Amino acid sequence: MFEKKRILITVKAYPNPSKKYGETVCCAGIDLGNSQLVRLYPIKFRDLDEGKQFKKYSIIEVNCSPPADDKRPESFHVDSDSIKIIDELDTDKGTWERRKSIVLKVPIKSMCQVYKDAEPSSDFSLGLIKPTDISFEWSKQSPSDHLAREACYAQLSFFDKKKDAIEEIPFNFYYNFKCSGESNCPGHKLSIIDWEIGQAYRDWRSNYPTEKILLEKIKQRWLDIADTAKKDVYFYVGNLKRFRSTFMVLGVFYPKKNL
Repeated sequence: MFEKKRILITVKAYPNPSKKYGETVCCAGIDLGNSQLVRLYPIKFRDLDEGKQFKKYSIIEVNCSPPADDKRPESFHVDSDSIKIIDELDTDKGTWERRKSIVLKVPIKSMCQVYKDAEPSSDFSLGLIKPTDISFEWSKQSPSDHLAREACYAQLSFFDKKKDAIEEIPFNFYYNFKCSGESNCPGHKLSIIDWEIGQAYRDWRSNYPTEKILLEKIKQRWLDIADTAKKDVYFYVGNLKRFRSTFMVLGVFYPKKNL
């Protein structure tokens, strides 16, 4: 049974093809009714009508219901046709304070605590954490099965918009960090799956003569985003449905410290 929710979208991951849903985008946000993190799927973002293609930090209204095939309490199946954009908290409109008033109502944890909460007996899967001692690295990614990716696009429903397969990014990007306030934290390394970092790779490469320079520019940008000397930095983290102990950085919340 569907219920109507108002959600501040805080996470949009890089698009990924799947056999079940075609090309989807992992989206997450904050339920304005209870200040809890929620995961929304399947969002076939490039198939949405232009008026429904929300940005990060949009407030949307959407009909959703707990899915039968996912026990994680934060997960909700959405009726994409019901998406309505209510507001957009763009930074150029001076809305960092409005963002903070919503985001910082979410319980803030350490990554160490997130792993404890996500032990096998629990279905916990989304968290907002406060990192420190942040560094950045990348590694070459093994290409996925090209034929399998093409098959996912070939089987798209008759009702989906015709579109080219989205480019697979040949690198994995990671944040290394420790948990703020956890003296015994061993340190963590999480991959970054935010749409923006994949898009930066695609958009910026024509600006630089070598891939090495491009990667250094991406590193510089994502370290600046997570500069804890200048910003009050938080990571949105989430796990995989099939691999509950594998968490990733879904996005970064980084208001300036003087706000």
